[in-house]
Amino acid sequence: MSYHPDAIVPHGGELINRVASSAQREIFLSKADFLPRVELDERAVSDLEMIAIGGFSPLQGFMNQDDYNRVVTEMRLANGIVWSIPITLSVTEAVATPLEEGGLVRLDNSRGEFIGVLELTQKYTYDKQQEAINVYRTDDAKHPGVQVVYNQGSINLAGDIWLLQRDSHPHFPSYQIDPAASRQMFREKTWKTIVGFQTRNPIHRAHEYIQKCALETVDGLFLHPLVGATKEDDIAADVRMRCYEILLEHYYPVDRVILAINPAAMRYAGPREAIFHALVRKNYGCTHFIVGRDHAGVGDYYGTYDAQYIFDEFAPEELGIVPMKFEHAFYCQRTKQMATTKTSPSTPEERVHLSGTKVREMLRRGELPPPEFSRPEVAAELTRAMQISPV
Repeated sequence: MSYHPDAIVPHGGELINRVASSAQREIFLSKADFLPRVELDERAVSDLEMIAIGGFSPLQGFMNQDDYNRVVTEMRLANGIVWSIPITLSVTEAVATPLEEGGLVRLDNSRGEFIGVLELTQKYTYDKQQEAINVYRTDDAKHPGVQVVYNQGSINLAGDIWLLQRDSHPHFPSYQIDPAASRQMFREKTWKTIVGFQTRNPIHRAHEYIQKCALETVDGLFLHPLVGATKEDDIAADVRMRCYEILLEHYYPVDRVILAINPAAMRYAGPREAIFHALVRKNYGCTHFIVGRDHAGVGDYYGTYDAQYIFDEFAPEELGIVPMKFEHAFYCQRTKQMATTKTSPSTPEERVHLSGTKVREMLRRGELPPPEFSRPEVAAELTRAMQISPV
């Protein structure tokens, strides 16, 4: 594969743009009072935004039944392109019944603001349990992703969308960098190889270790934390962003890292979401993607390296982005540095394993994460934030 941001074509071949022009927006707004309305939840708002800006290329809207069925069963769109997560707009039967296929639907956010339009082409039912088992590998309602599926409506609305209004993310507007803009930034920096990193947690020492290992072999790091809907006990996005800023200021080469937000919502779908996260970063222009231990996992639903094994199910040219697979990193008490089993001579008893879950548990107990877990400046920021607003 030839690496260069211009050579890394968006997934499906074209970077989708479904952000309405000023003229289109005026036309849609003139019809606002006459269109049937559907209110979007937080995840659907994120999906609408990600489709519109090209983050979910080649999708131009919410999936129809053929795409949905094949994604659920085979991890491919109806045309055969690899895609691992259903992107659907689910509503109740009461909401769906008056909507006419072939018509326009007004999409509102939870504040009643007109933010998008759906060109409704299809309404269809689906099997929630089948989606849960295939996508999340469990039908346990305690799984946060499965819980969302079970709680959503029984009818999916399909069709292309237009985004009319987009909220700026108040705590980090300067990091709202869309795929077209990130690709341009990579070109300006003359980076030919870029590794993307997905996170929903503050970066701990294990994250830092694998990022820097990856950065030794590529031109740039695209640090791309997710700021859409997450579990209630995940640390707030604004706190995480301050931690990233602190870390980059003190411990990273600033000219080789770009920090940007990913507006998407977490699914907690483990292996399938690892593929999904890689394809999204491909759309942003990344050539490589870091896949660590239990990527996008939750609880004990997935095997430790299942999220890495799933990449072997696809030909490299089908994915178009190179997974960089890392072993479980830990702090080695013998060598006094981060390591993995590939590089450390230590015994299991000499290894301090790190995780976002452990950090959250320590913070809840009022404990300061030790230097083996987190850089002191980051630990101090997390502690301060917890005192203001406990998780």
